Amino acid sequence: MPVLDLANGYYDLPAGKLANIVTCLEMREMPHRALQPFPEGLWLKRFAPGDLAGHRALFRDVGSDLMWFSRLIMTDADLAAILANPAIESFALMQGPEMAGMLELNFAEKDQCELAFYGLVPSAIGQGLGRALMDEAIRRAWARPISRFWVHTCTFDSPLALPFYIRSGFTPYLRMVEVHDDPRLTGNLALDASPQVPLLG
Repeated sequence: MPVLDLANGYYDLPAGKLANIVTCLEMREMPHRALQPFPEGLWLKRFAPGDLAGHRALFRDVGSDLMWFSRLIMTDADLAAILANPAIESFALMQGPEMAGMLELNFAEKDQCELAFYGLVPSAIGQGLGRALMDEAIRRAWARPISRFWVHTCTFDSPLALPFYIRSGFTPYLRMVEVHDDPRLTGNLALDASPQVPLLG
């Protein structure tokens, strides 16, 4: 990965590009705090390899205002391979019959688990489901023989995300800059998605 070696200052981005600051966090052992039991009425439904439309629909519901777009530009074959990979557990958080959130745990790298995707649909925020889902993620991750559980978040995420991850037991260890095409200008997200990020041009 290239390392920036820039003088302090401001730099113009090319038209149509976005930049954000990514913070990587890790957890080296199971937290010592008591984990919240998974509440009655919540359950995890694993995505079937062929359920590309369902996966992308939930991905869009959870992530449109967080600038999530990676699964929307991925080929069907690549997404199907992810959902079929036994080392990757991709779930919908179900509240009764309704999809309330998304959780994906990636165990593909030896001795590690990445919290690849984690989030709630907007209507489910504020009900305590985020803590329940995180604690279930922690339980599932450390049920495997791993030595490291990690996640990354960025400045397009909710401002509550980073302190929430730290309270959950993750420790920041790396900061990166990500530059990419604005997915609203490429047609991968609606023009009114992520209104906290001004649309230019």
